[in-house]
Amino acid sequence: MFDIYLSAFALFLVVIDPIGTAPVFLSVTKNNTVTERVQIAFESVFIASAILVTFSLLGNYIFGYLKISYPALGIAGGIILFLVALKMLFEDPSSETASIDSSNRVSIFPLAVPLLAGAASITSVIVIMNELQGDLLNQTLIISALLTVMLITLAVFYILARTGKFINKNITNVISKVMAIILSGLSIQFIINGIKAINF
Repeated sequence: MFDIYLSAFALFLVVIDPIGTAPVFLSVTKNNTVTERVQIAFESVFIASAILVTFSLLGNYIFGYLKISYPALGIAGGIILFLVALKMLFEDPSSETASIDSSNRVSIFPLAVPLLAGAASITSVIVIMNELQGDLLNQTLIISALLTVMLITLAVFYILARTGKFINKNITNVISKVMAIILSGLSIQFIINGIKAINF
């Protein structure tokens, strides 16, 4: 029983990747105040958790009803992530137009979706829950493992939100550009994987 929890925890830790998404959080909130960053951290993790738990319970029914395939989800997630990467790459570093209204949008997009609750994490939670269909106890352990990883993500984001003001803005801008390049490559890989998974 505990093995199932550990396996699910390891899987979600890899696909959600709290440490890997941390620089993205820092990049997209570089113009926000500490209070706004804390709010973004809580909102993004809460929204992503709600989405993933919902898909863990209803994902198979939703995809089946709408006739959406997993490859289609991966391709869509890749396109969205690529647009985010382009925005980060060509954004004017001198722009200081962030506000609490835009902060709310950042918490939803791109942090909650597609970075935390993206194609990989949504697909993973649906597949692993489907394998344990009818086993309520083990499904509860799966959701517990998911929420544990989301709490770790929240802790990472919260620490960055509190300490981000001590990080030089030039360093933040460099991180933002590097992350944009990495995200663009990752997004294209999502699209490639989705195309490869299509059964022609």
